[in-house]
Amino acid sequence: MTYARTPSPISALVMLAAGCLLAARAPVAPTYAEDGIDIGDRRELFVDHYLIDKLDGLRLKLHQPTATPLLPGTPRGHYATVIKDGDLFRRYDRGGMADFDGDSRETTHYWESRDGAHWTSPNLGLFAVNGSRKNNVIIAHTKWIAHNFSPFLDRRPGVTGDKRFKALAGVHKGGGLFGFTSADGIHWKKWKETPLITSSGFAFDSQNVSFWSESEECYVCYFRTWNTSHGNLRTISRTVSPDFLDWSDPVAMDPNRAGEHLYTSGTHPYFRAPHIYVALPTRFLADRGASTDIMFMTSRGTNHYDRTFLHAFIRPGLDPDKWGNRSNYAALNVVPTGPGEMSLYVRERRYVLRTDGFASVHAADRRGELVSKPIRFSGRHLAINYSTSAAGDIRIEIQDASGKPIPGYGLVDCLPIVGDHIKRIVTWKKGSDVSSIARDPIRLRIVMLDSDLFSLRFQRAGKP
Repeated sequence: MTYARTPSPISALVMLAAGCLLAARAPVAPTYAEDGIDIGDRRELFVDHYLIDKLDGLRLKLHQPTATPLLPGTPRGHYATVIKDGDLFRRYDRGGMADFDGDSRETTHYWESRDGAHWTSPNLGLFAVNGSRKNNVIIAHTKWIAHNFSPFLDRRPGVTGDKRFKALAGVHKGGGLFGFTSADGIHWKKWKETPLITSSGFAFDSQNVSFWSESEECYVCYFRTWNTSHGNLRTISRTVSPDFLDWSDPVAMDPNRAGEHLYTSGTHPYFRAPHIYVALPTRFLADRGASTDIMFMTSRGTNHYDRTFLHAFIRPGLDPDKWGNRSNYAALNVVPTGPGEMSLYVRERRYVLRTDGFASVHAADRRGELVSKPIRFSGRHLAINYSTSAAGDIRIEIQDASGKPIPGYGLVDCLPIVGDHIKRIVTWKKGSDVSSIARDPIRLRIVMLDSDLFSLRFQRAGKP
């Protein structure tokens, strides 16, 4: 009798490193088996054309977030990160004075909130700043680091408690990006005395972000570089690592349009669909007084950003101060802040969107339809996030891979879907159970009138 061998920790690390290297060099176009894209029971958002084969009378629509009233005491520091850690929201941003990027007078500040709207400044007493320890400073008196300290909550399975939080920080003049770890997100230790990520060309003069990728099974870092196919522009490169210590050769993402500077990337896994990375880069216009606005991009891993939407996601708006020099930076991470609501932050302003509501398949006053590419799924029910007008509706037909309606799941069998729900189970005359056709290649035909479809998911029984 023979037994399967369990890989040693070293060989497992080698295999993971090889997988990360392949992820860094994978082709940019999405690939899938001839019998369909396997979406399993993942939630899919309509932020790109990944699942779409045909659109007739419909379009993908980017939805603008709504600014909430400005509350007293709201943090406004640059290069902010917001992390939802259980019931606690943690915010990190830059303060202090500086004559240059990485000046030792720069500081990193820490804030807390229980609702993502009202913030407190805990008196940590860690560093004396301006003659007092009564402050919320967590990084101070260190050259290069506080300029762009960017932490994340490490969600890698098996991560040790003392390294539950990780961060990257540093600028090119300081040697590159240094790694930091923390057990509580407040007290930080430098992982190594040498930088973890370096660059031969000028880089890192921005907020450089990292996270554990559940879908790619490695750490990913998106950082500032300058070389694009359109010449010398502020842009984004990417590197990956199996252990946060050894990083692959960087790959230029090159998402810029001609003449377009992308100041930050703000790339992070979307909390309800972590295989989709949401990016909220700041677009920088040097010839317009260094004014800025916020863009919207996505990625599904590899060295590619999808730019289905080329117009601004968040405009500077009516406030004259928001048209000033570098006045708009989106904080890293979109976070849930209520039933059906998620929040993103631009300096001191909080913006809200419907859950999954970055973009939708949109139908106006005439009926249109979407036909999906062939897909395979696992699950018992089809749940959708949608909104209709009082006169609008949505109907969904399940077809075989050739486009023929599957008996019992035709358009005439689908009960009209009317209303506004973050989650609603699609029902046909025979019921809502689709498990009998799970794992078979299918297409979805979605017919819509005066409505928006934000996301869909084939859901296993008992799953929220």
